[in-house]
Amino acid sequence: MTDTSSKRSDAITKGPAKAPARAMLRGAGYSDEQMAQPMVAVVNTWSTVTPCNMHLADLAEPIREGLRENGATPVDFNTIVVSDGITMGGEGMRASLISREIIADSIELAVKGHSLDAAIILVGCDKTIPAAAMALARLDIPGLVFYGGTIMPGHMDGRDLSIQDVFEAVGAHAKGDMSDAELDKVERAACPGAGACGGQFTANTMAMALAMMGISPMGSGDPPATDSAKRVEAARCGRLAAKLAHEGTSARTFLTPASIRNAATAVVASGGSTNAVLHLPAIAAEAGFAFPIETFDELSRTVPVITDLKPGGRFLARDLYAAGGVPLFGKRLADAGMLEDTPTVTGDSLFTELARAEETPGQQVVKSPADPVKATGGLSILYGDVAPEGAVLKTAGYGSKSFEGPAKVFEGEEACFAAVNANEIKAGDVVIIRYEGPSGGPGMREMLAVTAAIAGQGLAGQVALITDGRFSGASHGFVIGHCSPEAAKGGPIGLVETGDIIRIDTQKRRIDADIDWEARRAAHTPREPNRMGGVFDKYARLVSSAAYGATTIPPVTE
Repeated sequence: MTDTSSKRSDAITKGPAKAPARAMLRGAGYSDEQMAQPMVAVVNTWSTVTPCNMHLADLAEPIREGLRENGATPVDFNTIVVSDGITMGGEGMRASLISREIIADSIELAVKGHSLDAAIILVGCDKTIPAAAMALARLDIPGLVFYGGTIMPGHMDGRDLSIQDVFEAVGAHAKGDMSDAELDKVERAACPGAGACGGQFTANTMAMALAMMGISPMGSGDPPATDSAKRVEAARCGRLAAKLAHEGTSARTFLTPASIRNAATAVVASGGSTNAVLHLPAIAAEAGFAFPIETFDELSRTVPVITDLKPGGRFLARDLYAAGGVPLFGKRLADAGMLEDTPTVTGDSLFTELARAEETPGQQVVKSPADPVKATGGLSILYGDVAPEGAVLKTAGYGSKSFEGPAKVFEGEEACFAAVNANEIKAGDVVIIRYEGPSGGPGMREMLAVTAAIAGQGLAGQVALITDGRFSGASHGFVIGHCSPEAAKGGPIGLVETGDIIRIDTQKRRIDADIDWEARRAAHTPREPNRMGGVFDKYARLVSSAAYGATTIPPVTE
């Protein structure tokens, strides 16, 4: 055996007692030289079920080549993906947030079980991205995350399409404004091939966040999935992962309170997905510290929205890349003093990376904090009678005003969706969807089918929607999610009745109602838990409040 300095994989490759392990590795094709090098897990979330991840198997080979170039040995594993877009609006969506935990757990088991030295994780659809960062934070080994990139726009009648347009077309169809043939035409045109959903929805929001926190190489996630630059970036990521493995630089070097605050700043300034309010605290908890959700509100008061991206704006992730990408966006924030310089997996600091940004002349996607798209940030945290532990308002579109109206209460998403399709929701209503929280759902489903149908009927911003579930990054309108405590845990949202007047004050950050809460609670009969068996019931027992990231490890609260 070649003598090398101590490394984790020595536990399976060195010494007489490990002859059986080496025999198995030889059977799998590993040579003495390969076993002597750092052994790096290449963890892939490839699947043919969704365009978001369907191309990741092809991107794994340039990653392997990059690892080998820098003297490391790739060791391949797969883990799962649950497609948010495909499961949206149905029982399958309960699996989505739960999959975040399963992905992180499976990466931990594969890497720790085989004593591997480092990991590079290929991600696409929404939950794979935070799960990869959570796993690296938990393992605290060298590694990085490589995002497979955005889908290209679909095209129809001279305009670009994304999956958001299909969901909103369903609402227009239900209202009678779109024929069967027109809906079919949108459906067939929206998704032209590989890549994650195309706006500043959850996948692109979280890919940007991981680049800003330094655990993904700056610029590596920007090229669209089918762009030739994607394979070049994959090879670069392989070389960087090998370098980290040789140096022993572990993930918590990059996953710090300062870097995650940078990521939150990027979410706020890009009008990004409310799902980041779940994912960043969860990543922080895995790294051993708390990241309070109030940080998003604090940032939203001083950090403006500087990108004109869908769902609230005009452009898609492909357009951001063409304009100058995440580096240009980040440079604008850094130049305005809104970021802190932190280490990144490239070996250069964040500010050094951002200084390389190149702006495309005439681009309209990224503005400056001095001349923003919107003067205040994209997310607010609300409290009050209805949400004592907090709720998340997405302000990038319509949430800059207050709202007051009668509650229309629904016990779950399906009942609300049926009411929307029956044209029973009217301007001025405050729609309440409950028993959709992390435990009560279980799984905290996204409500894109509902919000998109409302938008498709021309009611975005004219109807308020409050839920203990969550929203897709493609949702827009006056939408408030993550209402905590959730109904299944005795939260006040479970006591609201149809006709109660709900007041939402975006300036005071409150959701209140004139209800005799003690009397209402005394008369309340708790609903039986939604038992689904298996992993769903296990998750329901273990999961924390959305206010702490809906983690299944004990949340860090101080």
